[in-house]
Amino acid sequence: MDRLLQGVQIRINEKLYLKDPESSGLGKKIIEFSIQLINEIGFESFTFKKLGLQIGSNESSIYRYFENKHKLLLYLTSWYWGWMEYQLVFATNSVKDPKEKLLKAIFIMTKATKEDSNFSHINEVLLNKIVINEYSKSYTTKEVDTENKEGFYAIYKRLVGRLAEMISEVDAEYEYPTSLASTILENGLHQHYLKEHFPSLTDCTNKITPTQYLTHLVFNTLNNTIHE
Repeated sequence: MDRLLQGVQIRINEKLYLKDPESSGLGKKIIEFSIQLINEIGFESFTFKKLGLQIGSNESSIYRYFENKHKLLLYLTSWYWGWMEYQLVFATNSVKDPKEKLLKAIFIMTKATKEDSNFSHINEVLLNKIVINEYSKSYTTKEVDTENKEGFYAIYKRLVGRLAEMISEVDAEYEYPTSLASTILENGLHQHYLKEHFPSLTDCTNKITPTQYLTHLVFNTLNNTIHE
């Protein structure tokens, strides 16, 4: 899969940026150091002024790429979900058995993240932490409906759709495949968050992973509707 991913370019909605950060060294630097800084100080404390100091550039140069930090967060989270989608497609494309395919999908969507050397300016481990801690802030806004119409969440929605199709392939009679698919993605993030910050609120530990929990949840849910 690593060789297949080499040279992959993850396409992000062009309305999220003013200038494509992948088109220049400065743009890539903005992405690289924004991930580091948001992970370090949190999205609320993050500003373009602080980012400018980190990269040794004027604040105004960052505004040439992104209108505001909300658009930057949407860009980062969209890139993350696009990266996850590529992994999902490559890992499951040749799998014929529906149950095995869904098992692989749950594993990929909920496992601990490892850094991908194919994207040298993006630390996927830190980006995963940002998605776990900050992703909900990208859509819990007054503008969410407008942004949804603009296609800002298209990659995430497409990913949910892929999982929903896999669920239906396992159990065509199950009535809630989309709800279960979004539960896998959202709860995967949430269990990692609870494990890190509120361990008394989850059974996930260093020995029990969110992947194990969600695999159990999904297949026990589907097994109750499958007629052998």
